[in-house]
Amino acid sequence: MLEDAEIGRILVITAHPDDVDFGAAGTVARWTDAGIDVSYCVVTNGDAGGSDRSVPRDEMATLRQAEQTAAAKQVGVSDLHFLGYPDGRVEPTLGLRKDLARVIRLLRPDRVLCQSPERNYVRLGIGHPDHRAVGSASLDAVYPDSRNPFAFPELLAEEKLEPWTVREVWIAGGPAPTHYVDITDTFARKVAALRSHVSQVKDIDGLEDMLRTRLGRAAADGGLPEGRLAEAFQVLPTG
Repeated sequence: MLEDAEIGRILVITAHPDDVDFGAAGTVARWTDAGIDVSYCVVTNGDAGGSDRSVPRDEMATLRQAEQTAAAKQVGVSDLHFLGYPDGRVEPTLGLRKDLARVIRLLRPDRVLCQSPERNYVRLGIGHPDHRAVGSASLDAVYPDSRNPFAFPELLAEEKLEPWTVREVWIAGGPAPTHYVDITDTFARKVAALRSHVSQVKDIDGLEDMLRTRLGRAAADGGLPEGRLAEAFQVLPTG
């Protein structure tokens, strides 16, 4: 696994606004504190989120983009890319792979963090169909699409985006984590980021306790001392 000191830029790819904050905001805060440039790519517009039926869906999409932008600031991220796919209807198509390869070639990250293409039977919600579709397309965009000049050749010929090889992938929410990041010191910023998603978080008052329980369990799984909090990932080299 690469040391953070070897990393200059990280791209986080998620299906929905708020996915990164539930899965990795504490880790992102650690990265930005270390001086690493972090960008977000959010695939859907989030229009199927929320529980208030009176909110028009186009307004929900705009609201969720604003919420994600505010949440990102809490953990030191200001570069966000919204692809605008319809929420709840994402498939790992060639078109999505091309769009993600474009973002990778544009930003040239050393590390990509994405969601798992596998269903996690321990927590059903992690395996949302959009999460799995975006995870699958993200991995395909990392290898082979973004590095291969003959994959989507129009990206090079028409958009002048040179191929780029991502050095490492971190998968969030998968069934087989291999690495645990201690986020005890950045936990408050993770909570602040999630509190920015007002339209989505139903139990604001119970949010912190729920997170402490879940992240405490992950820390224990990772062999961290009692009282620590952790986010879990599967780390893959791309060579």
